[in-house]
Amino acid sequence: MKTRMFLWMMAAILICGASVFTSCSNDDNPVDPADNLAEKLIGKWMVSEVEGQPVTTNGKAVYTLVSPTKAYISASIYAHPTVGSYWGDKFEADVVFDGNKMTVTTKVDEHTTVVDVFIIIKASNSKFTADVESAVFVDGTEEIKVDRSTSFTKVNRDYQEQILGLWECKGLKGGETYNDANGRLEFFEDGTYNYYRLNDDGEWEAVTTREFQEYFVDGVLVCTRWKDVDGDEQREWWEIKSLKGDKMQWTGLRENEDGTTFQQIMDWEEVEED
Repeated sequence: MKTRMFLWMMAAILICGASVFTSCSNDDNPVDPADNLAEKLIGKWMVSEVEGQPVTTNGKAVYTLVSPTKAYISASIYAHPTVGSYWGDKFEADVVFDGNKMTVTTKVDEHTTVVDVFIIIKASNSKFTADVESAVFVDGTEEIKVDRSTSFTKVNRDYQEQILGLWECKGLKGGETYNDANGRLEFFEDGTYNYYRLNDDGEWEAVTTREFQEYFVDGVLVCTRWKDVDGDEQREWWEIKSLKGDKMQWTGLRENEDGTTFQQIMDWEEVEED
């Protein structure tokens, strides 16, 4: 059953979205049949809107087109009512272009294939909008199908290397999170991290009650997950707004129970280890 839930990632990306309407950006340009989209879309793209609505940070994914025939997809989907959970850092996919049609095929295993067909409506150097039809096939039988208008924003920075090291939270605005203002995070190259808390004596102590602590960074998207002993798995999603020198700022678009959204901001400072 766990493997089965893994299959619905692509459909989940299209389903997730916030409830505040925003119109398409004016920097979108109608696709010219003469445009070489296969070359124009090389790079990193992050889901930004679904059906004209902004996507909250926990529903975002990053598509990296490394060539006209190959892409990598990163996303963290957790406990979605339809598609379950998925944790994927740069999952490989095959790409085929035909005019303004881009087909992305992910063969999960010998039984299951995910096919996403993008009909690209508008495109610029910073954003593109497409009608996306996402389908999951198991042993040749279509099991789920979702069709949504989806917008993607170009990601020009990749902070995967710069985030490595020990960072101390210096401020939190917009509401509490699991990683609150009393915390340090230490990111390692192997995709794990340590979480430290300031104790009553003013000393930083590593939290030792967790079975695992994992993260990935793709472009500006930061995803973490962890599980306390005898507890449930937890996750967080952030976007790196800036990282310069020893200063870093995260932002996150969240959704309230009534469907309204709010913005969170976390400021970090790198800690020089002795």
